[in-house]
Amino acid sequence: MRFKDLTLPIYQRTCIMGILNVTPDSFSAGAVYKDPAGALKRADQMVSLGADIIDVGGESSRPGAVAVEEKEEIERVVPVIKAIKRSLKVPISIDTCKSEVAREALKAGADIINDITALRRDEKMARVAVEFKATVVLMHMKGTPRTMQKEPLYDDVVEEIYSYLSESASLAESAGVAPEKIIIDPGIGFGKTLEHNIRILKKLKKFRELKKPVLVGTSRKSFIGALTGRDVNERMFGDLAAFALAIQNGADILRVHDVGAACDVARVADSMVR
Repeated sequence: MRFKDLTLPIYQRTCIMGILNVTPDSFSAGAVYKDPAGALKRADQMVSLGADIIDVGGESSRPGAVAVEEKEEIERVVPVIKAIKRSLKVPISIDTCKSEVAREALKAGADIINDITALRRDEKMARVAVEFKATVVLMHMKGTPRTMQKEPLYDDVVEEIYSYLSESASLAESAGVAPEKIIIDPGIGFGKTLEHNIRILKKLKKFRELKKPVLVGTSRKSFIGALTGRDVNERMFGDLAAFALAIQNGADILRVHDVGAACDVARVADSMVR
């Protein structure tokens, strides 16, 4: 997968996306970096530990999260993206569902739009992706961050997510996004119960049928807490088990907080799976 002068070895090994939150209300307080200098230091640390992508987010998508104004989100993420772009050779992802935020982030040096609404909420998002020839991550979410965990129901969670992502990819391609610039994400924890999340991970290979790289984000999610009884910042060992199983079942990219540990898991798992 190419990003201007950078490439990612998708399908050759599992790639690691390091999470860089610049929002004060992230569910994981230890991963929040509010100023560009601190954010750059953390990004540099993640790259040195093996991160292949830095994912910058200026609006929390935790359950019950309140929306952030577009202007404020831009003010949070753009200085951080500029600082990373100046100092590090790594693809940068902007975690947003607002087209104007994506536009400003791409102008500042971002390469990927990571959209939890799969380009569906903002009708201008696909046009921005095409204009900048950006890679897009299309994620499945049932409802919105404020409503998604209120008794989510599915007849067949895997089939419904598969259909949604298949349709989302077709819509993106119809809008002009190149097929090779689409990544899919089944949206662990976004409108899913514990049982739904487990089933998605067990049946992850199904999503490989879409012939797109599969991104999985289980890091510090509540289902890990439900299984282990651990608080949000004490879930690394549970995360590592989920990472290994996700790789075994077909994940190509892991979105993580603990980059070094995730890289070790990926190296070992890849040696057996790939």
